[in-house]
Amino acid sequence: MTTTSSPAPIGIISALRDELSAVLLRMPPESRQRIANRSFRQCHWHGQQVVAVLSRIGKVAAATTATAMIERYGVRAIVFTGVAGGLGEGVQVGDLVVARSFLQHDLNASPLFARHEVPLYGLTRFRTDTPLSDTLAAAARQALSEPVGLLGAQAMQDFGLHTPQVHEGLILSGDQFINTAQDSVRLVAELPDALAVEMEGAAVAQVCHDYGVPFAAMRTISDRADDNAHVDFPRFTEQVASHYSAAVLDTLLAQLPA
Repeated sequence: MTTTSSPAPIGIISALRDELSAVLLRMPPESRQRIANRSFRQCHWHGQQVVAVLSRIGKVAAATTATAMIERYGVRAIVFTGVAGGLGEGVQVGDLVVARSFLQHDLNASPLFARHEVPLYGLTRFRTDTPLSDTLAAAARQALSEPVGLLGAQAMQDFGLHTPQVHEGLILSGDQFINTAQDSVRLVAELPDALAVEMEGAAVAQVCHDYGVPFAAMRTISDRADDNAHVDFPRFTEQVASHYSAAVLDTLLAQLPA
């Protein structure tokens, strides 16, 4: 007699509730568990077992969350979604960036190690999982194919969105909110291929590297990480970024093997 077991769940992480609000409405929890002062929600979505959690802000908080998720739930993959500041040329407010790699822009253990190198890893960049990121990028493009239908004409007008695009490449992470032109210019000068900057992704990428768990991440650009950084951040995350996340994850989970 043979028995079959359900596949391990997919993990979904965001830093803040506003970034995941539309997603949480689509996945009423079948159970909740409090671990490390975080509420992990379990449910099914498109036949997939899903575990969702809010990590809070910063690299340490994100690493704690990813580790707890892997250890307690044995997730087979993690997807991170949220907002970021745009750095790359042509990366505009309302665009989506799918990460192909992450780097900690505030890490400097020189002269023992090269600038940005993670000590004892021999790496400055942690790559995301290629097949999962390919599927995520395709889902992102599908979601943005009809942005007015997704967000509504009023939200498009309010936030000055026109034809949102999907970008793929390097995302920077650091325990610093980048919101001045001086800081963003410095980052682009140091790392000219960087598309966006945020505060959690590189930490989750490193944890997933350690555990051998596939990782993918998507960020909605909320501002250009300069002196004109968006002033109504909560409204943007709730009315734009969370709807992007819900639409993209809906397509992604429908395409992954159950």
